[in-house]
Amino acid sequence: MGKLFGTDGVRGIINKELTVELATKIGKAVGTFFGSDSTILIGRDARAGGDMISRAVESGLLSTGVKIFEGGFGATPAIQYGVKTLGYDAGVIITASHNPAEYNGIKVIDRDGVEVSREKENEIEDIFFSDKFLVQDWKKLTYDVKKDDRIIDTYVKGILSHVDVEKIKSKGFKILIDGANSVGSISTPIVARELGCKIFTVNANIDPLFPARTPEPTFESLNETAGIAKQLGVDLAVAHDGDADRAIFIDSLGRVQWGDRSGTLLSYWASTKEKYPRRIFTAVSSSILVQQFLSKYGIEVKWTKVGSVDIAHTLMKESGIAGFEENGGFIFPAHQFVRDGAMSFALMLEMMAIEGITSAQLFDMLPKYYMVKTKVNITNKDVQSSKVYDEIASIYKDKGQIVTIDGIKVMADDFWFLVRKSGTEPIFRVMVEAKDEEKARNLANELVKVLGGMT
Repeated sequence: MGKLFGTDGVRGIINKELTVELATKIGKAVGTFFGSDSTILIGRDARAGGDMISRAVESGLLSTGVKIFEGGFGATPAIQYGVKTLGYDAGVIITASHNPAEYNGIKVIDRDGVEVSREKENEIEDIFFSDKFLVQDWKKLTYDVKKDDRIIDTYVKGILSHVDVEKIKSKGFKILIDGANSVGSISTPIVARELGCKIFTVNANIDPLFPARTPEPTFESLNETAGIAKQLGVDLAVAHDGDADRAIFIDSLGRVQWGDRSGTLLSYWASTKEKYPRRIFTAVSSSILVQQFLSKYGIEVKWTKVGSVDIAHTLMKESGIAGFEENGGFIFPAHQFVRDGAMSFALMLEMMAIEGITSAQLFDMLPKYYMVKTKVNITNKDVQSSKVYDEIASIYKDKGQIVTIDGIKVMADDFWFLVRKSGTEPIFRVMVEAKDEEKARNLANELVKVLGGMT
């Protein structure tokens, strides 16, 4: 039996790997899993093929007797919040998140607004591959798809309920929003307006070709945005990925701050607001600075596999202050158990307002590391990731502590690195951090050469 779901949903190149036929069949499998009496909210980001894939999924769902409501364009966390708060049994979101522009995808949401668990993914896959679909008699296929126009308003109100709106308004923050030419351009500016901000936007026109930058907010792709932020002299800039569940921040000095740095600060802030067990959950891809900083506040760090699905479900099961990934995805349980870019943005503004310091001063509270992120294309389809990890372990076994929860992570006193096969693309991701910038670059180059000889 094959594999359908990756790290976070089903993704593929539009009309090549992710076809209308595949999408329809996924719709049938999802409808069969949830049952003919279920109501499902469907929404999407601005990617090419989104309307095509949405309608194909809807056709499959309708064939099982499911009742569908369309939420239209919306950030992934906005659709998820709609599922959770408006009484839906499930949701389907057409998005490929941060993937390159030629990709689209299908994400399945449970009634609590969280991506379905790995166990439920397996059940949907079993239905998909066995072709055991629920097929309704024609007399029961009289339902027409309906619209739900409450999604954005409900979502924005939910975010605002968790922060001190008047305190933030009193500061009159000057902010810049980079919407990545997608749905982050819809809800985040509304949140900023409601918080009394002076708003500048860049890449805020909806365009499925992503003409300004790649959908993934990285140091390289945000170079121009950081320059604009510095020139404008904003108090804070936020940049989203393609579906706005991530938020990468640019501080008041125009420095791009990576997601585990913002996640660490937001976790500290969440610990002052909510009465949860004093622990956070983050993927092995996060920096060791997380542990170094949060331990000062009596907050335990628990490492997980990479992927918001694993982090969210672990956080739900074991309870804690927050969960996050180094890519800018932050989970604030009081709001919802999913990554939420606009919620992260509002919390950051609140922390700045109440602490009474600039965003640059906030980030300067953290230990300083230099990060290098790169990737190596997999040209040999027969390469086994386990053998790659074993080889790297043998090379670096005397350098530091080795963690193999997901990929291979080596942690020393003054550096760490992670090598991990992507769950969404045919690549190995390489992440390196060191207290010395040259050491970080050299180690990254060394790892790329090592991987190049094996892939």
